[in-house]
Amino acid sequence: MKIHEIERHQAQPQHLEIVLYLDPTLFWFQGHFAVQPLLPGVAQVDWVMHYATTLLVPTYRFHSIQNVKFQAPLLPGATVTLVLDWNAEREMLTFSYQRHDGEQRHTASSGKIRLCR
Repeated sequence: MKIHEIERHQAQPQHLEIVLYLDPTLFWFQGHFAVQPLLPGVAQVDWVMHYATTLLVPTYRFHSIQNVKFQAPLLPGATVTLVLDWNAEREMLTFSYQRHDGEQRHTASSGKIRLCR
């Protein structure tokens, strides 16, 4: 199943925000875990790379993960904002997934990925 996008914002060429709905029927939730499904870290990084190389920096590809921190689970049915920031000089992509809690957003995961041509 395809990622369910609610909206996109790109006020600057190096900054992108995508609001996503984590549909409970997504493939990624199947078997991860039976008692309480959650979006695996590998899916989160996959989505980061998809959006970065499709919309933000299409001429770049993955080089290495500099760091990643998973602070809170992303659960089925949640609305989250994926924030991507590109630093061309350092060839560094910074990302965060922010869970929506009413009008507030709380960081669920974040990291830095080095890209290359």
